Amino acid sequence: MSYSLFGSGFSMKAHLFFETVAFFAGYRYFVYLRKTKSDPIPETKRIWIIIAAAFGAFFFSRLLGSLEDPIQFANSPTPILYFYANKTIVGGLLGGLLTVEITKKILHEKSSSGDLFTYPLILAMIIGRIGCFMAGVSEPTYGIASSLPWAMDLGDGVLRHPVALYEIVFLMALWISLVQIEKGVTLANGVRFKIFMIGYLIFRLLIEWIKPAHFFPIGITTIQIACLAGLFYYYKTVYFLALKPSNLVVHES
Repeated sequence: MSYSLFGSGFSMKAHLFFETVAFFAGYRYFVYLRKTKSDPIPETKRIWIIIAAAFGAFFFSRLLGSLEDPIQFANSPTPILYFYANKTIVGGLLGGLLTVEITKKILHEKSSSGDLFTYPLILAMIIGRIGCFMAGVSEPTYGIASSLPWAMDLGDGVLRHPVALYEIVFLMALWISLVQIEKGVTLANGVRFKIFMIGYLIFRLLIEWIKPAHFFPIGITTIQIACLAGLFYYYKTVYFLALKPSNLVVHES
């Protein structure tokens, strides 16, 4: 689906349109939150962290996206174009996390930088997934065939799981849950972002099984391997969330 803008004859694909809106809205929301909330990281360091996050997200989203089907990537006659055209949010999140952590070590910054990114990221991802849903089967974000009452024809005449809608609902529920949690307790620095990452990685780990993805002989996909690696990185927070949630909040003396 494409949009014609201002009656000028210029058109833009729905996915690209919503992806552009997502970047703009997410960044503006981040700027707003940084002005209204206290930021433990100085301005000069925060700029470098934003640059690192943007680079890591751009590069690793495409690297992981290309490796979703490594055989097709290896046999592509235009590997650079294939690399650029394939991307995934999981790669963007984990890649951004990696480059930010490296940058913070270089800058000798020990404060968590993720909390201010959390809600802007959720907003951007929701908007972006609207574009994925409207793109139907032209984007690899649809589900396998399904006979469930809410299965939808996404453009190829087959009733499928509307995976993009599932993700939108999940992200909205995660956003609301985080807000409600923070009304009752004060989360320790960085915990908001960690809960977001853990929740999203678990969601993507599970949702991959109802997508027509490339599965390795061990029964999982590249995305699922990345999700498991990310969850292992956060194993301490996963442990505290499951067994000792009080360790993740600030206790007033």
